[in-house]
Amino acid sequence: MKFFFAVISQTWRNIIETWRSQLLSLMTITLSVLIFAFFYLVYMNALHAGDLLNNDLRLIVYLEEQPDYPLQEEYRHKIEKFDKVEKIEFVSRLEAYDRFKEQLHENQDVLQDVPHDFLPASIEIYPKRTLDTLSRIKLFSEYLQSLPGVLKVQYGREWVERFYSFVQLLRIIVFLSGALLVLTTTFMMGHSIRLTMLTRKKELELLRLVGASDNYIRVPFFLEGALLGAVGAGAGLGALYLLFSWIALHFSGQGVSQMFPFNFFSGSSVGIIILLAMLLCAGGSFTSTHKIINL
Repeated sequence: MKFFFAVISQTWRNIIETWRSQLLSLMTITLSVLIFAFFYLVYMNALHAGDLLNNDLRLIVYLEEQPDYPLQEEYRHKIEKFDKVEKIEFVSRLEAYDRFKEQLHENQDVLQDVPHDFLPASIEIYPKRTLDTLSRIKLFSEYLQSLPGVLKVQYGREWVERFYSFVQLLRIIVFLSGALLVLTTTFMMGHSIRLTMLTRKKELELLRLVGASDNYIRVPFFLEGALLGAVGAGAGLGALYLLFSWIALHFSGQGVSQMFPFNFFSGSSVGIIILLAMLLCAGGSFTSTHKIINL
């Protein structure tokens, strides 16, 4: 118990005596966490929006002739051979006509003299709802186009390609901001602890002469790094939540929010980010103290 109180007292003393450098480190940690969490939040919501869009994603394969049952099974086998799908529906000429007639509503009389089989038969394919689907959808379309008896393959090509490129760009930015978070937190924390230890080198040497163990010297700095990591991450996430609330209040219209709900991190995600920042800062402290003590 005495060791615990001594470590806490020493940690608090270190923070008070070097508050200027610690404040700089804290601001750096806060900004790094804010940048990383911002792009990660956008990335996670983009994936969620992609899942919602994928619910309506389908490929429509128009056929030259209406396939009989054996040919339908052959098409089904060739489709599933390329990729797993959620569902495959065969739409006959008459079913296509009925759908088109329903879409016309009060203008159905324009079809009065039109034959019921003027629309081509088709296959509606619903791919698996994953991000990889967006990257494979173009290849899937080209494969379907190469099947015998296929007139045309239709899908939302433009939005699929643009959305996939956007998500890929976000993934790269999240990776780079994560690397920035790791570098800045470990470097700034390690540099700050190193300066603190060098300015108190004589005091630390005196502690070792009177019998203080390496752990007794190292643990306060280790706790200092973990504490600053927690406070900095909490401040960064708090700033992000204020920004999120302000944007949601001023720019999220009711229609947009219903189509693509933009959500903040869950409690577990917040805890993981704070824990990650604590471990990175504590790791930077541990590295610096290990080097200084072993000099």
